[in-house]
Amino acid sequence: MKKVKITVLKTTLDEDLAKQYGVEGLTACPMLKEGQTFMADYAKPDGLCDEAWKAIYQYVFALAHGAQYFYYKDWIRKPGVAICSCNDGLRPVIFKLEATDEQSSMDYTPVR
Repeated sequence: MKKVKITVLKTTLDEDLAKQYGVEGLTACPMLKEGQTFMADYAKPDGLCDEAWKAIYQYVFALAHGAQYFYYKDWIRKPGVAICSCNDGLRPVIFKLEATDEQSSMDYTPVR
């Protein structure tokens, strides 16, 4: 299994929906910043939002195990890359996931 680099490409706010449904003063995601990076494989990296991880982990897992393309090659042109977002409908965060050549290693002792 290889490590996958997760980069925050963009934090967004849908102002129309935020005005209609959001609390007063809602802003783009306060947890993540554009340009922030994480390395992942089988587990959520420290500092990454739990909800974002739930939205992207299946792509991270696939890339960590060698996937090159998704959806019959009609989505992302570069192999080993996925562009995903969290599931916050008012202020989604857009991520770039990239397969790396860095070997993953288990950093815990499994309980048997």
